[in-house]
Amino acid sequence: MYRKAVMLLLILVGYLIQSTMIRILPMGGVAPNLLIILTSCFGFMRGKKDGMFVGFISGLVMDILFGGLVGFYALVYMVIGYLNGFFASIFYPEDVKLPVALITSSELVYCFIVYIFRFLIQGKLRFGYYFLHIILPEIVYTIFVTIIIYRIILNINEWLEDLERRSA
Repeated sequence: MYRKAVMLLLILVGYLIQSTMIRILPMGGVAPNLLIILTSCFGFMRGKKDGMFVGFISGLVMDILFGGLVGFYALVYMVIGYLNGFFASIFYPEDVKLPVALITSSELVYCFIVYIFRFLIQGKLRFGYYFLHIILPEIVYTIFVTIIIYRIILNINEWLEDLERRSA
């Protein structure tokens, strides 16, 4: 119960920070994708089920508040959370290399899917421009923010696990 409430709160806070980050710290018109960070982290920390849950809710928040086709981002984030869940068995909290690699890969997959379904289908074929001006800066910004907030998410997850152990 606490876990789901905390996850929902983290998603809401992550979305609010992500949507205002462009105004606070402008970096070429892109912002770090905090919802990808949360989805990936809960995927490889907790497994496929929690990764899918956080991904679906994160995507649904994006769909509802960002506009467009409802369900598109929910599906994309849910799949990313599920795929990160495969790495739960090899996840070691002390090692930051795996989380950074998985979040980078998740961000890259997310950006390519968004490019394909939001731009390529509309006939916008300027992939080089999109890669250099949108994908690359967003990935770099997301990696930088991941290194900063990974420990915070890890501590929240460990706190939730302690609560679950005490209540069981």
